[in-house]
Amino acid sequence: MSTLLFPPGFVFGTATAAYQIEGATQADGRGPSIWDTFSREPGRVLNGDTGDTACDHHRRWPQDVALLRDLGVDSYRFSIAWPRVQPTGSGPANRKGLDFYSRLVDAVLAAGIEPAVTLYHWDLPQALEDHGGWRERDTAHRFAEYTAIVADTLGDRVPRWITLNEPWCSAFLGYASGHHAPGSREGTPALAAAHHLLLGHGLAMDALRAVGVREAGITLNLDHVIPATPTDEAAALRARTQRNLIWTDPLLLGRYPLSEQDTWQQLIVDQTFRRDGDLATISAPLDFLGINYYTPSVVRDAPYRQQDPALRDAMDNRFEGVPQPEARHTAMDWPVVPHTLRDLLTDLKDHYGDALPPVHITENGSAEHDTVRADGSVDDPDRVAYLSEHLAAVSDALREGVDVRGYYVWSLLDNFEWAYGYDRRFGIVHVDYPTQRRTPKSSYHWYRRTIAANRTARRAP
Repeated sequence: MSTLLFPPGFVFGTATAAYQIEGATQADGRGPSIWDTFSREPGRVLNGDTGDTACDHHRRWPQDVALLRDLGVDSYRFSIAWPRVQPTGSGPANRKGLDFYSRLVDAVLAAGIEPAVTLYHWDLPQALEDHGGWRERDTAHRFAEYTAIVADTLGDRVPRWITLNEPWCSAFLGYASGHHAPGSREGTPALAAAHHLLLGHGLAMDALRAVGVREAGITLNLDHVIPATPTDEAAALRARTQRNLIWTDPLLLGRYPLSEQDTWQQLIVDQTFRRDGDLATISAPLDFLGINYYTPSVVRDAPYRQQDPALRDAMDNRFEGVPQPEARHTAMDWPVVPHTLRDLLTDLKDHYGDALPPVHITENGSAEHDTVRADGSVDDPDRVAYLSEHLAAVSDALREGVDVRGYYVWSLLDNFEWAYGYDRRFGIVHVDYPTQRRTPKSSYHWYRRTIAANRTARRAP
């Protein structure tokens, strides 16, 4: 796979997120986030883990930048911790927090790598959640204020900006299923959170445009949904609506999908959280669409889990997942079906046509049961296979006319994997958490060879 070649200008990158790697949750004036609170609630995170230390990146970032330089990536995607910049989610900037990211950006640039900044990767300041969080319209405006602060400091040096990472997780895992922070199980308020996240994105895009950033977009975790049988197509549409269409239709078409009525029924009757003009803000042109992709879903029709609409959460949509025993499964128990990434990309092109902007695969990777050898090296052939096969699917999508501009491996480092704590490892660099020793895995060396082969091919006459 090291000889699989991509067009000139194609971006090879890798990615991390602030709460998952930084640690130092009380350093330099950082305020608490919803994940600081959530991870301390008994039973929320596996083994009671927190992000208090994580990968200690806040202190060890020069070592991590050296790993990036050696890897040879074109771009490094990382997120800004909102509570490190605005400890309570509003008011003046915390200069020490901004200075940390300014040093990191300068070091990444000095390594010959373009920084790609994600403004929100789930770590909402707890003070904003105490006032309703994303259920409240005011949070969208606070997000735009925070965006303006960060862009004013870093906008002259960061070429690529991502407003939100996976708003589906923030809205539905956070406010509907309760599996992520802040851990609520709600119906209509979760739909309000989804809308306010989109509104926050649109307002943040305005703030980024005001400082003249080169590229700005959003990252969605889109799902390739497959009906288990032809009779399950209605269930599959409800799944696509929840996972994809409630995000892509407002962003790309300036409207909500008609299928939302069947998907949420009584929960969508009250739409007072949506106001005139919101969709125009939300659908402001994107320079790119970021897509995070890991696994497809096969679904079938199912009854409501909760018959009483007053008690129903926004993920109770009369469909359920179907096992895929024919596929290999990762350590997350996710089936590995690489061609479905190509299918998702070509379906998007067919459905949205010219409304679909250029695409970056902003996350793709796998948690695996890595083997640490006696000499300390780490072999991860299953991850190498996963990455190479999905990169081949991207190449197939390019040949079918999808404008894919880049691919980011998730993740540079093993890290705090949200509700799974430190039990799942996605990194191409192994982290021994007690010592914080970093060890590049076989997948790191494979990816470095792949990048180098493409760079050499581009220089060839």
